[in-house]
Amino acid sequence: MDPVVSIRPLIAIAIAGLAALFVLLLHKHEKLRDLVSPVAAVLMFAIVASMAPTVLSGGSVELRLFEILPGVDFAFRADALGMVFATVSSLLWIVAAIYSIGYMRHLREHAQTRFYACFALSLAAAVGGAFAANLFTLVIFYEVLSLVTYPLVYHHEDEEGWLGGRKYIVYLMGASKSVLLAALALTYQIAGSLDFVAGGLLARVEAPAALLTVVYFCYLFGFAKAAVMPMHAWLPAAMVAPTPVSALLHAVAVVKMGVFCVLRVVFHVFGVGLVGELGLGIATAYLVSFTILMASVYALTRDDLKARLAYSTVSQLSYVVLGAVLLSPVAMVGGIVHIAAHAFSKITLFFCAGSIYCASGKRNISDMAGIGRRLPWTMGAFFVASLSMIGLPPTAGFVSKWYLAQGSVEAGEMAFLTVLLISSVLNAAYFLPVSYAAFFEAEPEESRAAVREIPMVTIPLVATAILSVLMGIFPDYFLTLASGVVG
Repeated sequence: MDPVVSIRPLIAIAIAGLAALFVLLLHKHEKLRDLVSPVAAVLMFAIVASMAPTVLSGGSVELRLFEILPGVDFAFRADALGMVFATVSSLLWIVAAIYSIGYMRHLREHAQTRFYACFALSLAAAVGGAFAANLFTLVIFYEVLSLVTYPLVYHHEDEEGWLGGRKYIVYLMGASKSVLLAALALTYQIAGSLDFVAGGLLARVEAPAALLTVVYFCYLFGFAKAAVMPMHAWLPAAMVAPTPVSALLHAVAVVKMGVFCVLRVVFHVFGVGLVGELGLGIATAYLVSFTILMASVYALTRDDLKARLAYSTVSQLSYVVLGAVLLSPVAMVGGIVHIAAHAFSKITLFFCAGSIYCASGKRNISDMAGIGRRLPWTMGAFFVASLSMIGLPPTAGFVSKWYLAQGSVEAGEMAFLTVLLISSVLNAAYFLPVSYAAFFEAEPEESRAAVREIPMVTIPLVATAILSVLMGIFPDYFLTLASGVVG
């Protein structure tokens, strides 16, 4: 099927970029400024959705702007893998934009104009990366995403904020300016191009196995947003940011950009055949399995709810990579679908953490006894999203974990099936006690102040919890896209 040439991928990115500009221009008109992001989010989602029929039918939407070097263009292509990331990002921006208004207003946060502008730019960068047609364009948007989310991480401008922001930028920019840059240069030297190719760009050229192995691991660790250990420490450090930012970082834009880039490398730079031939799949699978289990153990030890969720994110991201590198079609579908399943569930959990903090000022799980009776909608949504993270039906997490488990069996790798089962038990061990304490433990006398739901914060988190269940019941859209990548 011939690609459709269209300006729509660029329009989707431009909408978010223009939203940031309008936020800055309307900084003296708060109500109008706050309205910009939800409107832009709806428009962006509409543009992304308009490309879905073409991509679902096996086509792609392309736009080449200009050539940088021979074989290196600044170009966009909406294909099956890009549509998974773009759909999730644009859809969740709608609810995140509404949630942010409720959160920032209720806590009377400072620098709200900067916050909303950077938030919009980060979505522009995320969707730009989703629609990148080659490594050059992808890395440009990857770097832009690091830079525009940095002010969001240090938003509070206290010592903790500056330290968290510094670790965030040092890890992400340090990795990309060293090993990622080396990987790009070596890829261009070997292949004479940076385009994404079905079956793998590097699979079409002759190169020493040792060199290709080095390039592969440079990509794996250079894309530090994927948070594969030991390149994960920036992620818990970024928890100093306001909760809407944490939700953006850990569910939608930043971390998903990391695993999305790794999937691009596996599927379209190296190709499944070459990854298997070099034995890189199994090596990566052991590496990410260590990340899955160790991050879960770290999560178990954290009393701060956002910190627990942060280590959970480190663990869950590696599910996506594990699915890809098991190299069985079913596992690869599971890994791709987990991008969406994790996004819907984890953004709900972070929204709930923010709702609890807005309503009661509480951050630690040990202080949340009985809070479910005061915040039933918030803690009900938290419980639903927890079930999805554990992988129980009828939630989204069940779909992706089922495919990952089936794929492990199909690949004949029972060790990784065991990892998936152990990690699901660990998920239950660190999520379910939160809901238990909230609903069944006695509320301390001194906590019985006027704690109540805040509608503009609660409605978005209920919506994302419902989305998490709906995806579990109706997963066909994401399964079709994932099958389009693998097939």
